[in-house]
Amino acid sequence: MEKTSPSLILASSSSYRRQILERLGLIFQCRSPDIDESPRDGESAESLVRRLAEDKTRAVATDLTEGLVIGSDQVAVLRGRIMGKPADHDDAVAQLRSGSGSETTLYCGVALLNVASGNSQCAVERVTVQCRDLTEEEILRYLEVDKPYDCCGSLKVEGLGISLLRSISSDDPNAITGLPVIRLLDMLRAEGVTLP
Repeated sequence: MEKTSPSLILASSSSYRRQILERLGLIFQCRSPDIDESPRDGESAESLVRRLAEDKTRAVATDLTEGLVIGSDQVAVLRGRIMGKPADHDDAVAQLRSGSGSETTLYCGVALLNVASGNSQCAVERVTVQCRDLTEEEILRYLEVDKPYDCCGSLKVEGLGISLLRSISSDDPNAITGLPVIRLLDMLRAEGVTLP
């Protein structure tokens, strides 16, 4: 009798994360988790994304009896301050002005919960980006073209956003788009998933 891989559920409404899993050829379904993503007092960026990634898996798993639930979260840290997605256009302009000529660290947490066994794995990947010195015209043009209002730190590297940067440093290049794939694939293998 052939062993089948457990069903996969992505605990996210992010089109970026969905596209990453689709490119890997994985068969999965999406469920949007309903959790409070507010940071706790004194919580570090790394602790925050770890907690939220795990909370997302648990929130989606509440009515399941089996399957593997994938959760992920990302924040940016600039000069010691945690930044998420911009609230609006003005916030995006402010984020990009602040990041101009500076180094920003993105923390991306990924969690995998085996609903049947209760086994949970979690990891956090860091991505360091060095931004060029940006003019106001470059910032406004980038926002008009890419509209990165659903991106952490207003940075969308899949499009024109890459032109804002001097360098990107990470052990997992996919982490910048919100899902550390290398870590996730190791977790899936540990749970017996046959990868394409």
